[in-house]
Amino acid sequence: MPELPEVETVRRGLQPVMEGAKIVTAEARRGDLRFPFQPDFVKRLQGQTVTGLGRRAKYLLADLGSGDVLLMHLGMSGSFRVIKQDDQQTPGEFHYPRGKDSVHDHVVFHMSSGADIVFNDPRRFGFMKIIGRGEIETEPHLKDLGPEPLGNEFDAAMLARACAGKKTSLKAALLDQRVVAGLGNIYVCEALFRSHLSPRRLAATLATKAGQRKGVAGGEPTDHAKRLVEAIHTVLNEAIRAGGSSLRDHRQTTGELGYFQHSFQVYDREGEPCRTDGCEGVVKRFVQNGRSTFWCPKCQR
Repeated sequence: MPELPEVETVRRGLQPVMEGAKIVTAEARRGDLRFPFQPDFVKRLQGQTVTGLGRRAKYLLADLGSGDVLLMHLGMSGSFRVIKQDDQQTPGEFHYPRGKDSVHDHVVFHMSSGADIVFNDPRRFGFMKIIGRGEIETEPHLKDLGPEPLGNEFDAAMLARACAGKKTSLKAALLDQRVVAGLGNIYVCEALFRSHLSPRRLAATLATKAGQRKGVAGGEPTDHAKRLVEAIHTVLNEAIRAGGSSLRDHRQTTGELGYFQHSFQVYDREGEPCRTDGCEGVVKRFVQNGRSTFWCPKCQR
């Protein structure tokens, strides 16, 4: 499933042709994706100007002039394709080619910018839903999300408070969207490797026990927390600059693949030498909470 960098790449690819443009006509070519479309889905979109295009975790949010918000999720295989005159572009691709069969073109926005924006989703795990701006805080898909890892508020202190007292593993905590929003398996593995922290480490070790005894809510951040937050920032920003990671279905609106998979330090590198300078370890893989975890047991503690 596309993670934060892939969704942000898609947002940046759609922004020039959506933001400030009007949805002249909209097409829903089937009655559902993961969930049924609302009965008035097309009617509430047509004629509306997209006043802003944002992202929350792995969701895209298009603000409409009516005060509604179009909430969009790519699911497992969803992608957007921008068609403008004779030029086709696809924002956000994984290194296995995604099918382009038009039978999977399920939603089309015809924009006043002259672009047609096509949502293609072979597996139909994506979805689109229109909600009122005032419903954002209570929307079930959004209301329990934690802080944005690239937001100004996300720092070592915030992460330490969220993990203080947790008896779960550090990796499981980072994958919990209530702790931090938008992180997935790939970038958690990469961030843990760069911060030299074991995925099996207890999440609670990000907060000091001394801080809790002093009455600091959740405890003070340890050096582990500081290193981890810095690694999360670095990995996500590098991935966004590379257009995301293309493993299966992710494709940019330009049709190009993301390139961050070529920069993986540990993910999908089982059996290879550790890339940490001076480390003689070998990358191992094990299954953790149903997901493959890649790490170096020698330098990740």
